[in-house]
Amino acid sequence: MESLLNLSTTLDGFFWGQIMIFLCLAAGVYFSILMRFPQLRLIKDMVKQLIGGKASASGVSSFQGFAMALGGRVGTGNITGVASAIFFGGPGAVFWMWLIAFLGAGSAYIESALAQVWKEEIHGEYRGGPAYYIEKGLKSRGLGIAFAVLTIISCGIMLPGIQTNAFAQAGNLSFGIPTWVIGLIYTAITAFVIFGGGKRIARAAETIVPFMAIAYIILALVILAVNFNKIGEVFTLIFSSAFNMNAVYGAVFGQAVAWGVKRGIFSNEAGQGTGAQAAGAAEVSHPAKQGLVQAFSVYVDTLFVCTATAVMILATGAYNVVNEDGGFITQLMPGVEKSNFTQEAVNTLIPGIGGGFVAIALFFFTLTTVFAYAFYTDSSIGYIFKKNFNGNGYKYTILGSRLLLTVMVFIGAVSSVDVVWNLGSAAVGAMAWFNVIVILLLTKPGLATLKDYEQQKKAGLDPIFIPERIGITGADLWTKITKTNYSDQLNAYHKAIKEGLLSKRM
Repeated sequence: MESLLNLSTTLDGFFWGQIMIFLCLAAGVYFSILMRFPQLRLIKDMVKQLIGGKASASGVSSFQGFAMALGGRVGTGNITGVASAIFFGGPGAVFWMWLIAFLGAGSAYIESALAQVWKEEIHGEYRGGPAYYIEKGLKSRGLGIAFAVLTIISCGIMLPGIQTNAFAQAGNLSFGIPTWVIGLIYTAITAFVIFGGGKRIARAAETIVPFMAIAYIILALVILAVNFNKIGEVFTLIFSSAFNMNAVYGAVFGQAVAWGVKRGIFSNEAGQGTGAQAAGAAEVSHPAKQGLVQAFSVYVDTLFVCTATAVMILATGAYNVVNEDGGFITQLMPGVEKSNFTQEAVNTLIPGIGGGFVAIALFFFTLTTVFAYAFYTDSSIGYIFKKNFNGNGYKYTILGSRLLLTVMVFIGAVSSVDVVWNLGSAAVGAMAWFNVIVILLLTKPGLATLKDYEQQKKAGLDPIFIPERIGITGADLWTKITKTNYSDQLNAYHKAIKEGLLSKRM
């Protein structure tokens, strides 16, 4: 076990070196500046597109796509991940989580819009994501397959264990249920949903995600209200630690940046490529619509849910901060594991019951994340077999991957906390490395989708996507989509061109 822990630690450190931290921050700044900060300018559009779309026979609705992606984003990273960021990086890590969420919204837009541009219809369902836009945008089927395989390994094998382990530990602490029993129950529920396919996963996410996120944020607001006199102190602590102005946490300033970005991306998945796969499944009239919806989901994940956790922990003093050289800088909870900080924070409000509430929240948070992982795995297998999806290879590989994922769900529940976290974190880092470089190479078509959307809006249209207008090739499915599902908008588009309200080429 010690050798496995050392291996997992080495892998995590390799994929999350300083270059990766800089690359993620730089990509967010780059996209945000080029798009003139749509995360500020177009918030109204984000909300409108979130609630305005409808599902089709082949695609899920905008809200279902949002819910699936948010289900993937909102998981143990929002509870245990925030706690570990504070444990290793001090309170200042919270600020860097906020910053990567704000900047990452730009990266989330680009990857999600690209997923829509080059999505395909496979086995009666829309599929899209990095593998698809790598093939069509970079003209490399081989690299597309490489990313698909990486996604299958990451989402189907490495990542589910983090989610189930977090709930198993919390359930064991709060209710005394053995982790193996929790693992069996969790595995049965997971199997029931994921073997129902993408549509069942979307319906489950649509039902669970809003309920769990709202309930959790309400709890945080109640704790904040009870500790109202500490609000100023908490935010002063976060900002002073983030900018190395707090003498106590000066020793972990570098760790604050690293762990804030690392756990921020683990939580909100911006640039990782997973949210793009949920985006590619949505039924929309223009790629920018789902790009904006997915940018908004980054906000909900980090600025709302992660902040709720951080405020609960810091306001109640339910945390420790470790010194990378050994010992503790702050030890307010002697003997308490970092994974239990949030439960201890809630227990200050509802002694003996609060921990159970957090455990239940973790159940819903982690379950929808595992569902999302299953969808991403299915999408990647669909890509690999897209030219023969009626054959036995596709059917047996899908079946095998779902069986393997359910096995990993159980193994994760009974495994070492540090091992599963390190392996999962390394998987996120590997995907982010690959995908961020790809979307940087595909900046031009990504930016063109937003420019096209805004020009059509300015002309008074409900935007539809005509790939030829912005010089994009290989997006053949959109001819069928616009003619079949958006004929009225298509007629309005052609009328606007005839009347000179819109140019035929951008």
